[in-house]
Amino acid sequence: MVIEELPAPSGRSAEIAAKVEKFVRDVVAPYEKDPRCGYHGPSEELVSEMRDKARSAGLMTPHIMDDGSHLTHLETALVLKKSGLSPLGPVALNTMAPDEGNMYLIGKVGSEKQKNHFLAPVVAGKARSAFFMTEPAEDEGAGADPSMLKTRAVQDGDHWVINGRKAFITGAEGARVGIIMANSGTQEKMAATMFLVDLPDPAVRMERVLDTIDNSMPGGHGVLAIENLRVHKDQILGEIHKGFDYAQVRLSPARLTHCMRWLGGCIRAHEIASAYACKRTAFGKPLIDHEGVGFPLAENLIDLRQCELIINWVAGVLDTGALGTTESSMAKVAVSEALFRVADRCVQVMGGTGVSGDTIVEQIFREVRAFRIYDGPTEVHKWSLAKKIKRAHR
Repeated sequence: MVIEELPAPSGRSAEIAAKVEKFVRDVVAPYEKDPRCGYHGPSEELVSEMRDKARSAGLMTPHIMDDGSHLTHLETALVLKKSGLSPLGPVALNTMAPDEGNMYLIGKVGSEKQKNHFLAPVVAGKARSAFFMTEPAEDEGAGADPSMLKTRAVQDGDHWVINGRKAFITGAEGARVGIIMANSGTQEKMAATMFLVDLPDPAVRMERVLDTIDNSMPGGHGVLAIENLRVHKDQILGEIHKGFDYAQVRLSPARLTHCMRWLGGCIRAHEIASAYACKRTAFGKPLIDHEGVGFPLAENLIDLRQCELIINWVAGVLDTGALGTTESSMAKVAVSEALFRVADRCVQVMGGTGVSGDTIVEQIFREVRAFRIYDGPTEVHKWSLAKKIKRAHR
């Protein structure tokens, strides 16, 4: 059963989304079994090959217009959902994290010089970027609690010297642009500043790339040491000591675009599981006619529609110019948990085939499991929402 589309928010978004869907299904999906899709994500060669095809199709970074303007968040929701129909779709089309969030942040906060130097090659799909915020647990560094930031930035004339370690830095291996968040305050009072840096740099050393449950993002997730990295003051992103404020500018839309992309992935998983259940027979009838199979697929339809509606609601909030911090937290919890249920049901419906690499369902299940942690674990978002309930009561 094809999930009926909600009305498109605009004609241009419908047109772009239709082209994106066709490209992902016809051109990108066949790459899913390519041996260049490795344990730490697709290889640079594969990324470049897919992006060349996206560029030829006029679909590179489809949510950003030729004049540099963006689709609205509501329009973006439709386009990024279609890009997510394959785990490789966002990589090919340049709508993948962390690049998508980094492009948004630099576009909002960066100077014209910074946009020309750092943003332009990322938007063009010629360079990848990384966002250096999370730190190793063994260092008791920043994770879900950014106030634990250990990486230090100390001013030295017109430069800043940065030292620290970072962990779970998506795409750092092979990135050409980095946004590093560091504690620029005093021993008595923390303050965070973001710095734009060219990569690779000998002062930013990869310790290892982690083996994680997911493998859709180029470069995987790295642990890095930053040792006496000198950064000119012109490379401060926005204003000094405003890093936590800018993190909120980035995080709310980034949480939501994760939801958009993985909604597309789970729609694809549901399509595959539904086709399997309608064709496969057991105990004298198609699997879909057994309630133990048909009912979970019916529940998938409900969860997928609810995800789409909450994504569109939060996108509408962001389109008013609001930060949408509370709303994006709600969406992150609701969508990540619902999509995990959807992916899990798809695996279960397909039995042994569901846990094999014969279809993309198994990978989507792994990716969505990781999504329940990335961009803030479910529990942290619920804790934050509970604090707001308490404040409202007072």
